[in-house]
Formats: sequence, structure tokens, C-alpha cells
Amino acid sequence: MDYLPIFLDLRGKNSLVVGGGDTAARKASLLLGAGAWVTVVSPEALSDAFTTLKHTDRIIHRQAAFEASHLDGMELVFAASTDEALDKQVYEAARTRRLPVNVVDKPEICSFIMPSIIDRSPVVVAVSSGGEAPVLSRLLRARLETLIPAAYGRLAALAGRFKARVRQRFTTTDKRRKFWENALLSPIAEMVFSGREQEAEAALAKMLDDTSTAPDQGEVYLVGAGPGNPDLLTFRALRLMQQADVVVYDRLVSPAILDMCRRDADRFYVGKERDNHAVPQDEINMVLVRLAKEGKRVLRLKGGDPFIFGRGGEEIETLREHDVPFQVVPAVTAAAGVASYAGIPLTHRDHAQALILVTGHLKDGTMDLDWDMLCRPRQTIVIYMGLKGLVTLCDEMKKHGMPADTPAAIVQQGTTLNQRVVIGNLDTLPAQAAQAELKPPTLIIVGSVVSLHEKLNWFKPEPAADDHWHTPLDKPTHLDM
Repeated sequence: MDYLPIFLDLRGKNSLVVGGGDTAARKASLLLGAGAWVTVVSPEALSDAFTTLKHTDRIIHRQAAFEASHLDGMELVFAASTDEALDKQVYEAARTRRLPVNVVDKPEICSFIMPSIIDRSPVVVAVSSGGEAPVLSRLLRARLETLIPAAYGRLAALAGRFKARVRQRFTTTDKRRKFWENALLSPIAEMVFSGREQEAEAALAKMLDDTSTAPDQGEVYLVGAGPGNPDLLTFRALRLMQQADVVVYDRLVSPAILDMCRRDADRFYVGKERDNHAVPQDEINMVLVRLAKEGKRVLRLKGGDPFIFGRGGEEIETLREHDVPFQVVPAVTAAAGVASYAGIPLTHRDHAQALILVTGHLKDGTMDLDWDMLCRPRQTIVIYMGLKGLVTLCDEMKKHGMPADTPAAIVQQGTTLNQRVVIGNLDTLPAQAAQAELKPPTLIIVGSVVSLHEKLNWFKPEPAADDHWHTPLDKPTHLDM
């Protein structure tokens, strides 16, 4: 370890920044954020970047050339003038007085270096490469940003409010540690993350009064996995995927996304295929209830968005009836994600001012859809699960007045490296899809906007040999009912 990572308490302390440019402004902003008083020394006027800092009286500009006397009473120094000779002068003067000093972008003449910072105050995470690869530090920080929700600061503040009570209740460090581990790994943390802070505070108080066990009530996370590309997951989805005790997933959840779930979580497959429901929906609903009642954090992972043809509403109705806590995490639904990756804007000023989403399930060889509504001009129709009924779909649209040459597209495994796009019209698309031997999951888009595909097609994947975004899972485990 080349550097000792420490956190300085600068609240109410004096600090010095030498330089008046944008870099100096960034350092001054950090110091102000830490509660310090900041003196900026620069003979020229300060850059525009300092404008946003003028709301505080804790910053003073001394419009003068740097002198060693400017270090009097200072606790910390930044040399940020971009004048190499001046910055070195500041460094030497500060070291003579044994003051910690940082010369920006010159780690070889710094007594301390600045890390990349993830600020979730009062929680602060710092990442450093020892000055060797600052870009790498920023990339690592970006990765950590996705794993540390902004609400961690509120969680730390809640813990701080209970700190004295916990210390009074538990007389040893070991007992206090075990209490906080149980509390922070319980649903209490998730209550804070989802904005239920009063509920979290009440649960923490109850847990403190009865310390024999953590809260035994589980919770269900109804999470959308999106259209297939793991990069399109939300931050919250990823966080819940990595903390759930049990994962209940369906057929449209790709292996790459499933791999991002907590490794030691139990996994149960409840997928449905056309005309083959592995587990009836009513049984899935009750499985979620049972697992949560056992005190487990249950991740119900669904392809696409849970509330768009995902039957998520039915599942949370059952959870509500049985007083099971739950939360819903929306996702990029297939219509938005697949259309974007196919270069087909769903709305466009010159083509469509309305968007309709329908499901194309066949029943007795027919589709129960409002064809007159669907076939109005200047709108886009997106059909989920319509591959089997594609011929019926196109025929009915033509029968209800939609021109046979209306542009239409079908996209297989959209947003993934295996994406395939077939472009035609209502007359030609069924034969084109059959010739291409397309298989689910697919999405059908009908409307004038499809004509923009050739011009706007930006995503042209080259499937990798080891791609497994939509490779069928080997021998999924079915729930034992």
C-alpha cells in the first residue's frame, strides 16, 4: 500500500487553494463540501467556474501573488495554478511548515493525493490508483456508483440517530456489531431505499426492543429484467438482484441477467411458453406469498416490464391480500428497448403521434383486438407475443382498412447481440418471417415509423461465439408445489 487512506475532518478549518482557474474551483468546491473555510489566492480574477461557489461566505479571494505568509493558520493546501514553478513553490513552502499539500496532477510532489469520491454523506467511498491511473479510478468509481444507491446516506443517518440507544442497550462492541449486521441486512434497509423512512425507523425501534431476532417478515421485489441486454437494467434492479435470498424467474430472463443475481440465492424457474405453462399463475402468486412468509427476500424477476403484459398486477394483488410487503421496479419494456435498438422511433412528428401496445395471443385462431382503433392513421402499433398469429394480424389489419403497403417490422431477440430485424409491409412480412425462421422472443412494429429503419439503424451486432444473452437455460429447476 503506497498511500494510507484517511478522512480529514475539515469542518470549520482553514484551507488554501492557490490558483483561480477551473481546476482550482473544483478543489475549492470539494473543500466547501467538507465544511472548510477556503482562501483562494490568485492575482487574476477568478474563472467563471467559481460563480456557483459565491453563495457561501466561507470562501475568500485574495487577489495577490502567492506568498508564504498565506499559509498562516491553514490546515490543508491545494496548489492548482497550472504554473509549474509556482505550484512547486507552494509545495515547498507548505512542506516547510509540515502542512499536507496536494499539487494537482503532480503526484510526485504531493504529500497526499486525491481519490475519486462517491459521496453518499455521511457515507463517503474513496477510490485511488495511487496516482498511476486516475482514469481507471474514475471508471471504478462509476462502477461503484451503480452499486451504492444515493439512499445509503439516509440509511447512515438513520443508524446515527439510533447510535446512542444501541450503545446503551448493548455493552460490548461485538454485540453492537451483530445487532447492526442484522438490522442493515434486514428489510429495514430496503424500506429506506424505497422512501419508507418512517416505517424503517419504527421497524428499527421495534428490533431494538426485541433483539432476539431480526424482523421475520420477508419481502417480494417485483423486478423488470428488461428486453434482454444486461446493460439496460436499472440501478435499483441490480441492487435487489444481488441481495435477494430467492430468485423466481421466467423464460424471458436471459442467463446473462440471471448470472448477475446473488450467487448463493435459491433459484426457481416458473417460465411460461406458448401453450405450455410450467407453473400456473395462481400457483406462482402463492409461491411468492409462502417464501416471503418464511422471512425470505424474494426476487420475482420478469422479462420486460412487470406491468406491461407481465401479469405483475395480479401478483401484487395476491401479495396485498396476504399482507406481504413488496416493491415494484419498472424496466425498459420491449417496445421502447427493441424499437430503439432497431432504429425505429415509436413516435415521430412526421409519422406518428400516438403509440398503441397490444398482445398478439391467438385464441381459437383469432385475435380479440379492437381493429378499428388499431387501424387509424398516424399511429404506431407494437404487438407483443404475436409471432404465431402474424398472418392473422396482418390479414385483419388489411381487412379493417390499413393499406397493404404499410411498413411493418419484426425483431427477434432485440437489444442483444443476437438481434435480427426483418423489414417489410403487411403484405410481405408473414412470408419474410417464415423464410427467416424467426423464433420467440420477437416484437412486431407496424406503422410509417418503420420506414425510418434504414436511415436510423445504428445497432449492428456481431454475435460472439460465447454469447449467452438468450441461450436457453439448461434444465431449469421447477418449484416443488
